[in-house]
Amino acid sequence: MSSTFLTGVLMPIALGIIMLGLGLSLSLADFKRVLVIPKPVFVGLFCQMILLPVVCLSIASGFGLSPELAVGLMLLSASPGGAMANLYSHLAKGDVALNITLTAVNSLLSLFTLPLIINYSLVHFMGEGRVIPLQFDKVVQVFAIVLVPVTIGMFVRARRPALAARLDKPVKALSASFLLLIIAAAVIKERAILATHVGEVGLAALTFNLLSMATGYFIPRLVRLPRRQAIAIGMEIGIHNGTLAIAIASAPTLLNNTTMAIPAAIYSLIMFFTAAGFGYLANRGDAGE
Repeated sequence: MSSTFLTGVLMPIALGIIMLGLGLSLSLADFKRVLVIPKPVFVGLFCQMILLPVVCLSIASGFGLSPELAVGLMLLSASPGGAMANLYSHLAKGDVALNITLTAVNSLLSLFTLPLIINYSLVHFMGEGRVIPLQFDKVVQVFAIVLVPVTIGMFVRARRPALAARLDKPVKALSASFLLLIIAAAVIKERAILATHVGEVGLAALTFNLLSMATGYFIPRLVRLPRRQAIAIGMEIGIHNGTLAIAIASAPTLLNNTTMAIPAAIYSLIMFFTAAGFGYLANRGDAGE
């Protein structure tokens, strides 16, 4: 089975099924609660839009990355979360409704913030500016993969709650199986890049990943948000849309620089394992309380 089939065909299908399963556990009341009490949304956006680029800039400078790799890491910091963040939050007993809300809002805002951060990074690290077109088609893809199957799952739960309850455990098990398949696909796809460049940018990517999750978890706890919402925000800003970052870096009409895609490729592999560890530790803390 080729890596192209795994990542181009099987992964979107798997993510769609995963999101359908998440929808079976959600109701409109979950989203209403997030909107009526908007504090967690604002805290999550503050961590994503303000704190994360500052953290990333410090790491890129502190590790002395080459200009192209530094821009690539900054590009990753500007990329929103996605379906994987929602899945990990679900498995870690986070507030999935908050995750889905943040994914939708972050994806829309990234139409404007992502070009600004990339242009600043190009000027700061390379002394050049470049106009990056708005990635509206990528935002549409995020909405299609995340919101459509979630909506279907919520509809099933609203009309057939008993069926949704029976499907909860098997669908969660199926989601975990798909997660393992996606990790395997990522390893297969990025194995050459990982072997060649992990020593060059791996530690910086790992540090950024760990600090992203720590920022997303401890800042909400500092402002007294519930643990479930802190887990959701930690997953949301710790699991980035690496595919989007790689596409922008590599596309001939955009940055057209494969070196800039390396940090996102390595980060995309690292985050699968660190997110699992974060979810485990968060659940241990929950059990302790």
